[in-house]
Amino acid sequence: MTTRRDLLVGLGGAVAATALGARPAPAAPSESVAPPEILKPRRLRVGSAIGLVNPARALFETETADLQAEAIEAIGLEPRRGANYRARRGYLAGTDQQRADDINAFFADPEIDGLWATGGWGSARVLPLLDYDLIARNPKVVVGFSDATALLLALHARTGLVTFHGPFPKHRTSAEWQQRLLFEGHAVDMMPPDDRSDHEMVQRRDRILTITPGSARGRLVGGNLAVLSAIVGSGFLPDWRGAILFLEEVREEVYRVDRMLTQLRLAGVFDQIAGFVFGHCTRCDSGNGFGSLTVEEVLRDHLEPVGVPAFYGAMVGHIERQFTLPIGIEAEIDADTGRIRLLEPAVR
Repeated sequence: MTTRRDLLVGLGGAVAATALGARPAPAAPSESVAPPEILKPRRLRVGSAIGLVNPARALFETETADLQAEAIEAIGLEPRRGANYRARRGYLAGTDQQRADDINAFFADPEIDGLWATGGWGSARVLPLLDYDLIARNPKVVVGFSDATALLLALHARTGLVTFHGPFPKHRTSAEWQQRLLFEGHAVDMMPPDDRSDHEMVQRRDRILTITPGSARGRLVGGNLAVLSAIVGSGFLPDWRGAILFLEEVREEVYRVDRMLTQLRLAGVFDQIAGFVFGHCTRCDSGNGFGSLTVEEVLRDHLEPVGVPAFYGAMVGHIERQFTLPIGIEAEIDADTGRIRLLEPAVR
């Protein structure tokens, strides 16, 4: 199966070929964007119309698209697919312009109350093609994770819109958190559930590992580590100062996780944040090489010297049960217990 990393490697040749020809104009400044005023979307209601957008990978199987639509229907929403939702150009869901057009069209449509985005690879390619003025005039709920990290962070950085790092609600636990956050407008308090069975004496699933103890407050920003680190310097990332940075990853060997965290450290990101949360590193293999590090060791190497409260194991990432985290909302974390507590509602 082709992974996101395989696609990124393949794209390297195309980028190199471009470099040998005419030099394209830069899409954005090379620094993060100063935070605009926070823009909260309206809360969702039963019957709200949701635009399904595919800013990345083409959908090859009907079942995948059907499951996403059914998950939206299961929480009382009305899914509507973008005009180019099933388009295809190689591994992408149509051209960059087609994918951007669907996003812009849903923000312009007064009947649409929110958007759910798929993952894969390709969201970063549409960022220069989005109409940020239009989006700022029509703030709506936008949910996604994994490759959609690029879309979520860019929308927040360029418009101040609070976006939501979360899944299609296929699991009841994920759906219940989204109900409280997006429909009811609660400032939710997220803790891993104690779901020990009758015969278990200790918690085995969703355990918290404290890297640096303590509590911290700041704006939640973050997403998938590979996607986020790949757009550092693009001008589509928010201001890191005083933020709570959350990250997750999937199917990356530990040395690659180390490399991407090193990039964030060398770019000065860790020097600016107030706190750090790592969710799950799903199927992150330590590899077969002699003396490999573990994910825990790599996280400690990078975060312990920073000294900010930090923990590993939040219910965020490529896992069955997920929290939905609002990007741009003030929150408090407790690295000793693994708590993430919002200090304000994320919707109005």
